[in-house]
Amino acid sequence: MLTGLHHNKATPLSRRSWLAATAGLVMGLAAFTSAKAAEDTIKVGVLHSLSGTMAISETTLKDTILFLIDEQNKKGGVLGKKLEAVVVDPASNWPLFAEKARELITKDKVSVVFGCWTSVSRKSVLPVFKELNSILFYPVQYEGEESERNVFYTGAAPNQQAIPAVDYLMKDEKVKRWVLAGTDYVYPRTTNKILEAYLKSKGVAQEDIMINYTPFGHSDWQTIVADIKKFGSAGKKTAVVSTINGDANVPFYKELGNQGIKATDIPVVAFSVGEEELAGIDTKPLLGHLAAWNYFQSIKTPENEKFIKAWQAYTKNPKRVTNDPMEAHVIGFDMWVKAVEKAKSVDADKVIEALPGTKAPNLTGGISEMLPNHHITKPVFIGEIKADGQFDVVWKTPGLVAGDAWSKELPGSKDLIGDWVTLKCGNYNTVTKKCGGQGS
Repeated sequence: MLTGLHHNKATPLSRRSWLAATAGLVMGLAAFTSAKAAEDTIKVGVLHSLSGTMAISETTLKDTILFLIDEQNKKGGVLGKKLEAVVVDPASNWPLFAEKARELITKDKVSVVFGCWTSVSRKSVLPVFKELNSILFYPVQYEGEESERNVFYTGAAPNQQAIPAVDYLMKDEKVKRWVLAGTDYVYPRTTNKILEAYLKSKGVAQEDIMINYTPFGHSDWQTIVADIKKFGSAGKKTAVVSTINGDANVPFYKELGNQGIKATDIPVVAFSVGEEELAGIDTKPLLGHLAAWNYFQSIKTPENEKFIKAWQAYTKNPKRVTNDPMEAHVIGFDMWVKAVEKAKSVDADKVIEALPGTKAPNLTGGISEMLPNHHITKPVFIGEIKADGQFDVVWKTPGLVAGDAWSKELPGSKDLIGDWVTLKCGNYNTVTKKCGGQGS
């Protein structure tokens, strides 16, 4: 009895112990609930610049992934789990892309990342994705010369944009002189190296090719546009092939208008200007200038009209535009979901193995397929700028074009192929029958 009485006797110390134990139990339950909630979601990384020179192009891609996640969650998520976006801002700072990618994979434990725009940002994150064996979906046209196991390229390779655009200008516009104008980094420089070799193979003389590079965010275009105007006054039909990226496009196009350069005189075909970039400028002086993409908002198909309607409802903005890299994310996201469901897992190795051969409808009609080189099949369109900032399609390929990882125009690349299914190699040499041991 004495023992029992002693046991039941309340003291201030035992009350404190009881309160502490209760608090600990509550905190433990909260931590368990939080951990369980985390286990019940599949995290998706979003690695796009929301500030700096590339924000004009990349912010809408962040919104696109959030929209696609929202739509997928309405269908019940993936593998019975809801998707959860983890958004970071690498701020148009190329080394910061690598830091943020590492953070997404190691700290936030994302299963996949959708991100990057410039090739320099993609090159910055490549070692991180390879080291940590994670997956990147890259949605923007680029220079090729790469096929990495951990990257899936849903934007255009040069043979799906740059080469068809030059062919169109040569055949349909009878262009004889060429200005290759780009931002000073890897994508424009490599693309222009490919285009210069291609033009020369078609009989274009060196003196009929002018090449110019400017820094990111370049704003003073007066002298350069004057040089373009002078170069185009030699009596031969001249065109500008533009790989200018980001917000530098706004003053460039304004200066074209200021100096009275019309599309009928010197047409400009752009590879990085779409509906989003044109939404910020007066397009009247730019009527008839061109862009080469694999998608335009103005293309009328049931799939595209349904997507535009849903996108504008999601953003609560009936004037919100769509563009090509957005569609690349739509296709890539669809393929990732299908590959995860096929693999019944978000494990990187299993999803990487499941992705080649995966098909997804594109928004302009037709079905895109992920190829063994981790590029996809895409149609190619040339569009003329209209006064409302949209494009009138003036040319398209008869069907879908398979993306080439390696350009046949460059001596060091013409014998290379990427094949991660049979050969397990991103740069297999078809002559020596050897793998280069890497993907780029």
